[in-house]
Amino acid sequence: MFRLQGSKVLAVDMTGDAVKAKNGSMVAYDGQMAFKKLTGGGEGLRGMVTRRITGEQMTVMEVRGQGTCWFADRASEINLVRLQGEKLYVESSNLLATDAGLRTGTTFTGLRGASQGNGLFTTTVEGSGQAAIMSDGPAVVLRVSAQYPLTVDPGAYIAHQGNLRQTFQSGVTFRTFLGEGGGEAFQIRFEGDGLVYVQPSERNTIAGDA
Repeated sequence: MFRLQGSKVLAVDMTGDAVKAKNGSMVAYDGQMAFKKLTGGGEGLRGMVTRRITGEQMTVMEVRGQGTCWFADRASEINLVRLQGEKLYVESSNLLATDAGLRTGTTFTGLRGASQGNGLFTTTVEGSGQAAIMSDGPAVVLRVSAQYPLTVDPGAYIAHQGNLRQTFQSGVTFRTFLGEGGGEAFQIRFEGDGLVYVQPSERNTIAGDA
């Protein structure tokens, strides 16, 4: 049902089923479509389901019908992820669309620094189906194994899946070594077995210039 046209447009072919997508991301459609804005809690991707530490909110729409819809968002690169019963953890701002076979929710991933006690909430996508995630530039998929844990700058992190344990290391970033950056910066460390998606461009984070 999901296919890419180029690297920055998602085409979704629909035969009466539904897709959930970031509000305002639809750029065109043909056929007969019905649209519904999803609000409130439940399994939506807004409110506490979003990157709560930044106060960012994301509203989702449901599209149902017969035909093809095309989605895009700020010329971001789009990456397709197929899940078969697994769970994908993704930054809400990087999630473009999910098909009807996937459930969305939120999970608490830990405290970012005991001194402030700030929590990090990550959107979860679970079930069998396809999800479309966005990246600023072509995403890179990195393998984590027991022998090779991975440390990621939070500004470059997009998503992860697999049997991974996620921890936060505060007080140091890659730029700290170069005498740059400010605020209480931190890194994300992954251990276990799974995949981590990163983008080649850093977003601004609550940690300052991480």
